[in-house]
Amino acid sequence: MNAIFYIKLYLLTIPVFFLIDMLWLGWLGRGFYQKQIGFILSDQVNWTAAIAFYLIYIVGILVVAVVPALAHGSMRRAIVWGALFGFFTYATYDLTNMATIKGWPLAMVTVDILWGTLLCTLVAAGSFYAGRWLIG
Repeated sequence: MNAIFYIKLYLLTIPVFFLIDMLWLGWLGRGFYQKQIGFILSDQVNWTAAIAFYLIYIVGILVVAVVPALAHGSMRRAIVWGALFGFFTYATYDLTNMATIKGWPLAMVTVDILWGTLLCTLVAAGSFYAGRWLIG
């Protein structure tokens, strides 16, 4: 696997992540977030920051879960490490918010950590399949 492989894998993983997360944020979980943290949500998304986050975060999923799983030929490894990456990163975000933002709800912490774990599991699995496809 060379740099071109990793660039292709990254570019194939981006839409997988966006489709899954936008399904949650834009449709399934939208009302939940509004109810839980509407008191601090902005009327407008800072798309520059959001896109920068997504592009960096996807690299994390690839480095921690997908690339090692491809090296070992193990979908199971992609799923486990993807889930762990999602759990730890979302737990960091939500528990830090709960510690520092007055009124940050426990329900938000619980649901968001579960979502992050599932999201990263699904993205790692999808990216693993994309990587196997690229390998041929």
